[in-house]
Parts: sequence; structure tokens; C-alpha cells
Amino acid sequence: MTGIEWIVVLGGTATIVWINWYFFASSPVTASVTASAVASVATAGATATAGPPSITITVDGGYSPQSVQVPAGQPVRLIFDRRDTGSCSDEVVFPDFGIRKFLPTGQQTTIEITPPKAGTYAFMCGMSMLRGSVIAVA
Repeated sequence: MTGIEWIVVLGGTATIVWINWYFFASSPVTASVTASAVASVATAGATATAGPPSITITVDGGYSPQSVQVPAGQPVRLIFDRRDTGSCSDEVVFPDFGIRKFLPTGQQTTIEITPPKAGTYAFMCGMSMLRGSVIAVA
């Protein structure tokens, strides 16, 4: 092999390693809503306007936090704050809940879900490149 061929091979290998690290090895950020927080909202008075607990997820080249933890069987309000202008983040899809929602740039979009049982429920962009999860705990 010539010197140029070695440079191409090493450059390609370095690029593949970086892509794998970026998508698979970087640690996700997790947020959670505890059962006590849900109970405190429920007992904070009979105000019907209080609603379920809310978690804001920033959409900017990915989801932050990438994973949220919520109590199973309790409604939760996910607020997607889209800052990214890329077409990949145009919508968010929750396949387990049959939800596909458009996310306008520079705006917040609210999605309310109730995970029926403990488990992990995935959400993703319309192209399945950006991924996140809702982890329901008993």
C-alpha cells in the first residue's frame, strides 16, 4: 500500500470509531418524576388545573434528557422544546402509544402519556436517528 492509501484507511477507521462513540458510548442524561412528586401534585389541593407532572425535553441535535423516569400507571406531560432546525427533528414518534407529533422550531409541544405498566417506552424522531426513552417504574 502507498502512503496515501494508508492515510485514507486510517482516516476512515478514525471516523468510524468517532461515529460509534458519539452514538453508542456517550452517556445519556436521565430525568425522573418520582411517585412522591406525583402524590404531592395529587394532594396539593383539589386544583384540577395542576395536571400531571411535567418534564421538559430539549430537542437540539438529540434529546436532552435522553431518558426520563416516571411512575407506571400515572399520566405524565412531556414538553418538547425544539431548538434544532434540522429536518430530522421535525417530529417525535411514540410507537407504543401511537403518537406522531410535529415539533415546530423554536416552540414547545406538549405530549401527555400514561405508561400502563413498568417498562421502557421508546420515542424517536421521524427518521429514527434521534432516540430517547421513557422508563416507567412500579
